[in-house]
Amino acid sequence: MALTAPATRPANPRFSSGPCAKIPGFQLDMLADAPLGRSHRAAAGKSKLKEAIELTREILGVPADYRIGIVPASDTGAVEMALWSLLGARPVEMLAWESFGEGWVTDVVKQLKLDATVRKAPYGEIVDFAEVDFNKDVVFTWNGTTSGVRLPSADVIPAEREGLTICDATSAAFAMDLDWAKLDVTTFSWQKVLGGEGGHGVLILSPRAVARLESYVPAWPMPKIFRMTKGGKLIEGIFQGETINTPSMLCVEDYLVALKWAQTIGGLKGLISRSEANADTVKNFIADKSWIANLAVDPATASCTSVCLKFTDARIKDAAAFAKSVAKRLEKEGVALDAGAYRDAPAGLRLWCGATVEQADVAALMPWIEFAFEAEIAAQA
Repeated sequence: MALTAPATRPANPRFSSGPCAKIPGFQLDMLADAPLGRSHRAAAGKSKLKEAIELTREILGVPADYRIGIVPASDTGAVEMALWSLLGARPVEMLAWESFGEGWVTDVVKQLKLDATVRKAPYGEIVDFAEVDFNKDVVFTWNGTTSGVRLPSADVIPAEREGLTICDATSAAFAMDLDWAKLDVTTFSWQKVLGGEGGHGVLILSPRAVARLESYVPAWPMPKIFRMTKGGKLIEGIFQGETINTPSMLCVEDYLVALKWAQTIGGLKGLISRSEANADTVKNFIADKSWIANLAVDPATASCTSVCLKFTDARIKDAAAFAKSVAKRLEKEGVALDAGAYRDAPAGLRLWCGATVEQADVAALMPWIEFAFEAEIAAQA
């Protein structure tokens, strides 16, 4: 029997988990106020960078005594700055439940050569935080971008702790509640939830993290691009808009546009609401389906941004080939671009459901996933 394609298509088929969909209604002329061809150290450039930091603080509710800096090399650069600058002062625990967390384990154990305790969980699960010793420095991702699994809340992190918590929050910031009292170092890239252009990271430091920076000198050589202190004191300019290297003022303007859009939809509360509604749309669609499921084993840990799905039909002969064929069919139909699972993750689909994605587009995509699934089942018969 011939399959009938759904009548409705997503208006925007961009479901990539990074770089992510631009804000609704985005137009290039929104960036006309970018001070292009000007020094980022000139008054115009410094003003834009300072405004980006201030709006970040306002929307995320970052405490006044926390430092916020715009740093090079996206979230990766921000995490690396933290790892290289802060670790080694006391014992370390590394927590990993997806590929980026695994990457931080490699950096700490094999590059910095620290004798860290490593706790891992398979894709779809998270580690048992009850076993974690927070008197050590603890490094973890809040939301597994490649696994679709997140920390449900910061309740598992004790308020009183001797170690620092270093959190890669790149797929969580602006989409999930982050308890700042429980986080000493928080990093993200604005090309995730706010759909900004890539290449820049954000590094947020608690007073405890600053105290560590000013009292501890790592044993290894520190690349210039990672240095945040001079003469034992924090370089405050980094956290006031004086970036370590040359930023793209076009990207900064793009971030400002996204931040101001966030204000119009209710700030952090509005951003979280949109992400949760998008993820719920997927959740409700797959709820009664026997052939597809969320990769997250515990629904309480399921991400509201990088929603990862697995095909569970017994008729599938080769899971990886099947999932890849479904993703290709969705792209060929023009209904979902870049929707395949991450290369290191279990075979399946990964749908970005962050705040810049419209719920109507998520809803329109769901019947197409079923159509593509049925088409591929028929093709392999």
